[in-house]
Amino acid sequence: MQKTKEIWQNGAFLPWEDAKVHVLTHALHYGDAVFEGIRTYTTSRGAAVFRLKEHLERLHYSANVIGIQIPYSVEQLTEATTQLLKRCDLTQGYIRPLAFNGYGVMGLNP
Repeated sequence: MQKTKEIWQNGAFLPWEDAKVHVLTHALHYGDAVFEGIRTYTTSRGAAVFRLKEHLERLHYSANVIGIQIPYSVEQLTEATTQLLKRCDLTQGYIRPLAFNGYGVMGLNP
């Protein structure tokens, strides 16, 4: 896997090496997570992300269905994605937003 300079996690840009989750993260034990796979392509005007809004709307919908609260709006996630691409100098690639229940109370009810 090709590393990037940074990752956007919990509202902050972090160096790749600093993006971590705890071993007791709820999603690791119970599989409660949602994701999208989004492509970005090089164009003459820079990066073009394929249907970013639609992907992020579906991410929100999927999270809501299984009871995950995403604390960022589609607009905030769009801005974070755009900024991350710029900060990492990426014009083509694969974007993988992921939402999951994190570290906290263990058990079937997150």
